[in-house]
Amino acid sequence: MNNNKSNPFTLAFGKHPSEFISRPMQLNQVLDIFTNEPPTHQVIMITGVRGSGKTVMLNDISKQLREEPEWITIELNPNTDMVHELAAKLYDIKSMHDIFLKAKFNFTLLGIGIEINNQPPTANSIDTALSQMLQKLKEHNKKLLITIDEVTNNEQMRILASSFQIFMREDYPIFLVMTGLYDNLYDLQNHDTLTFLYRAPKIVLEPLNYGAISDKYKNLFSITREQANQLTKLTMGYSFAFQVLGYLCWKYGIDQLEKKVMDEYDQYLADYVYSKIWNELSELDKNIVLIMAQDVTKVSDIRSELNMTSGTFSTYRDRLLKKGIAISKKYGTLSLSLPRFKEYALRYYDM
Repeated sequence: MNNNKSNPFTLAFGKHPSEFISRPMQLNQVLDIFTNEPPTHQVIMITGVRGSGKTVMLNDISKQLREEPEWITIELNPNTDMVHELAAKLYDIKSMHDIFLKAKFNFTLLGIGIEINNQPPTANSIDTALSQMLQKLKEHNKKLLITIDEVTNNEQMRILASSFQIFMREDYPIFLVMTGLYDNLYDLQNHDTLTFLYRAPKIVLEPLNYGAISDKYKNLFSITREQANQLTKLTMGYSFAFQVLGYLCWKYGIDQLEKKVMDEYDQYLADYVYSKIWNELSELDKNIVLIMAQDVTKVSDIRSELNMTSGTFSTYRDRLLKKGIAISKKYGTLSLSLPRFKEYALRYYDM
């Protein structure tokens, strides 16, 4: 137990923890796409199971680009009028605000900005106002990154995406990174007017590097490599599990792993993540998971247990893989990818 220091791990979603495992390859992939001249893409979608580190990844991207003088970053709330919020936040950025004042923009009828020299309003729609501001960004060699965490296929998101598509066609220096669960991103890109999102790169957050997790635990807890590897295996590379297990080991000490840590570990995973994941599964998804939870990993055996055709099973298999719940380590096999999810599923089934 470490009473003399604050716990470096966190159980809070969306908060950047003091101790975390970075994803340099995926981070550099995004940065390369956006900073190429010309950029290869202007929209990137990040997906992964709940607790896989999507928000941390989003924050890292924003932080990296914010340090570059030509970049401006704005985070939007997916449950608000995002187009209006974007215009208001862009107007409030000090360096850009001065540029807009010199341009004598007047957006008062839209609820942003101020009236300059009694000039009449220069825009009668928020999209027109944004076009004028983005043109000024372009003239001053600025680039705008918009980040949106946990998007859904709601009206506000569809309106923003439609406007963004227009701004891209007008060749404005505007970029978008959004995170979301697989189902939400799939629904959004399949909307009739947003099929351009199909062309956006999809970054799937896979398990964290086992060696990096082991090194982190070994150094933080001053334990042997064998002990660190034991803890690492318990996380299965799952980002939230890395935080929870580290939090509990810091709180109780690794000598309490079997007595206190594991019971609370299961409880935190269940309460914070797994109950939500489970409830979002269809009944057939759940049946497949329950078969895998009984250590049945051959696809042919799973299909046989459920009396499913190859075509039907393939659809559900692909969905479980894309959701980040299952993993195929070798051809013809399927197993659960989340730590202690097997135990959770079997307990749920027993109830």
